[in-house]
Amino acid sequence: MAKSKSFFIILILGSLAALAPFSIDMYLPGFKSIAADLNTDVPSVSLSLATFFIGISAGQLLYGPLLDKFGRKKPLYFGLVLYIISCLSCVFVTSIDQLIALRFIQAIGCCAATVAAIAMVRDLFTVEESPKVFASLMLVIAVSPMLAPTAGGYLITVLGWKSVFVFLGVMAILMILACMFWLKESYKPDPTYSLKPKPILNNFYTVIEEPNFYTYALISAFTFSGLFAYVSSSPVVFMDIYKVTETGYGWIFALLSVFFIGFSQVNSYILKWFSSKKIIVWALSLQCIFSGLFLLAAANNLLNLYSTVAFIALFLACLGFINPNASALALAPFQKNAGSASALMGALQMGLGALASAAISMFAANVVWPMPAVMFIAAVIAVLCLTIGSNQIKNRNQ
Repeated sequence: MAKSKSFFIILILGSLAALAPFSIDMYLPGFKSIAADLNTDVPSVSLSLATFFIGISAGQLLYGPLLDKFGRKKPLYFGLVLYIISCLSCVFVTSIDQLIALRFIQAIGCCAATVAAIAMVRDLFTVEESPKVFASLMLVIAVSPMLAPTAGGYLITVLGWKSVFVFLGVMAILMILACMFWLKESYKPDPTYSLKPKPILNNFYTVIEEPNFYTYALISAFTFSGLFAYVSSSPVVFMDIYKVTETGYGWIFALLSVFFIGFSQVNSYILKWFSSKKIIVWALSLQCIFSGLFLLAAANNLLNLYSTVAFIALFLACLGFINPNASALALAPFQKNAGSASALMGALQMGLGALASAAISMFAANVVWPMPAVMFIAAVIAVLCLTIGSNQIKNRNQ
């Protein structure tokens, strides 16, 4: 594939995959405004984030079979249209319950873009190219935490929090146009693929029983749950505890994203000398150490704004190495079932992200330690998954 064409395809796929993080990050600075406008409190508003995670997790299981039966583009268009309708409906909400329900529907639409983008990487690029492509995809995806909260903060300040959902709806419309005119169908529809429950479950089971998949998909999912712990608790930690302004919060979010972006790109270069498996081992080990020190400092009240930002940055830097390699290794055994495999991997990520977000909301809103606690637990479990899964992969290969 020509480099210029490959770059353009990665840009479109990255934009599709970035729709979910934009939908998560852009309205975070508006939590206080939403609470005031809808006569509720910030913890209740945070439930709209948790339901988004639940919706995007469940929805990916729906789109996986649809992508394998009808090709990639038709289910993608359906999801984007549903997303646009729910975004514009958010402008007219009058209660927090309505917003929570619409965010769930928004997530169902949004996840079509995420699953399709990941599946199309597997369709269009070889197994050897995939880690670098995922890293490039991450470059586009990771721009969203840099731009979304900052842009959201300014939009909310000038036009109010509802303007965020108008912006997201327009963004999805542009994505539909880009896919229609510049992205070809990458997978031939399979009319023999059954959408009955039993064949779908059997197909998912075929994916799940592959040791390569469950090992690296779980590693990716658990480390990502640490990211969601940071995202869901960051408005309280930065704006309530450290008294950062809405726009200041956006700039901190952007700064932290640089570490995620930068190290995912460093990963592309060091793949010339080290295997994906070796990179994951080292990155996971360091992530455990950094998150453990973060938790220890938080438990002893040794943190301030700057040290908190530094620890989060180190965690995200490790994630920049882990995620592209784990994603590529999880999907490597699949070609025919790439849609179902990517859906399961995405569902695991978002499902554990929802649990992490819910766990954070259960604790007091005036302490920092729940964030590093979830990060540390997630990193430790990911190490256990790697240890156990590596033995399973070795046994399968033998």
